Amino acid sequence: MLGRSTHYWVILEKGTPVTHPHPHPLLDLPPLTAARFAAIERRVAALLGTRQDVVITQGEALLPLEGCIRSAARPGSTALNVITGPYGQTFGGWLRDAGAEVVDLEVPYHTAVTAEQVGRALAGHPAIDFVSLVHAEAATGNTNPVAEIGEVVRGHGALFMLDAVASVGAEPLLPDEWGVDLCVIGAQKAMGGPAGVSAVSVSARAWERMAANPAAPRRSYLSLLDWKERWIDGGRKALLHAPAQLEMLALEACLARIEEDGAETVMRRHRAAAAATRAGALALGGGLGPYVREAREAAPVATTLRTPGGTDASELVAAALTADGSLPLVAGGGALAGEMIRVNHYGADATPDVVLASLTGLGRALREKGVQANTEEALETANETWKSFIS
Repeated sequence: MLGRSTHYWVILEKGTPVTHPHPHPLLDLPPLTAARFAAIERRVAALLGTRQDVVITQGEALLPLEGCIRSAARPGSTALNVITGPYGQTFGGWLRDAGAEVVDLEVPYHTAVTAEQVGRALAGHPAIDFVSLVHAEAATGNTNPVAEIGEVVRGHGALFMLDAVASVGAEPLLPDEWGVDLCVIGAQKAMGGPAGVSAVSVSARAWERMAANPAAPRRSYLSLLDWKERWIDGGRKALLHAPAQLEMLALEACLARIEEDGAETVMRRHRAAAAATRAGALALGGGLGPYVREAREAAPVATTLRTPGGTDASELVAAALTADGSLPLVAGGGALAGEMIRVNHYGADATPDVVLASLTGLGRALREKGVQANTEEALETANETWKSFIS
């Protein structure tokens, strides 16, 4: 008698095709070739307008960010770490762990850092040879003037690392023109792609800095030098390891969508979403207002709002999501959880419908908390503001 664990062996004639009984479009895929991987890298380079080497890394953007810092910072080096939000704080920890002396330049999160502030920090610490900066801080809603800062850093002669994860696709990003030596991007925000793949453009002098650092990671997922020596210098013929195939295909798809729509069109949608959200929030009233005080310093990828006194941001967000769980609303992190709401209008959410729905949800939540809110005026103002950008 045959039991349930019995194995059945089928002998097939040579050449007989064997197929899975339940084929799946996301699972039964042909291998991603080195040539296709390299072609996707070239499309990333085109998006950035860079002639520098581009390395696609198989993980969320914190992977190349940490890899850049641990490859370029070392004992005896001095780094200027600009802090305009939580990611700058993370970078400072990595820099110190790598043995660098760190000079922190922190500004209030409701504003942006200026080139003048960076210049004064560099002048006060001539030994600085590495500068880390976040372009747009999605967590705090500010964006920094990278072009002007890059000019100051270049004049000082320091290596310049930029976290452009939240800005790529939402606002201009020109690493070559701005003197950025290490420009890290991720696909999960304005690009509208997956979170599990990222990329970094690397200048020639950044490669030289890494090669001269005996503490730079090697034979490690954090190692950029491994990619340089075994992938780029090898003519991009053999990948270091099996690529994250689904993420790479998704990255390829979102690049194709940006190319089809046009990068300027995508950026215009993000600018419109930010301006409409900001204007609509002000018209909503009830004490709700922009967290970043100056519109020119507000990031187009997300708008942060300061809640009215006596109201809790987490509770307002929860109330708004109870009625519509699809709204891209989150409360601020850490100490900001009680006073900041973030509207994440990036990628597929950079649309007038999402902006209007978010304002409607916030208006409803405010009224539930006993705060007067003029939703009708907010929607009319937001709609007119959007039209002024898109028409």
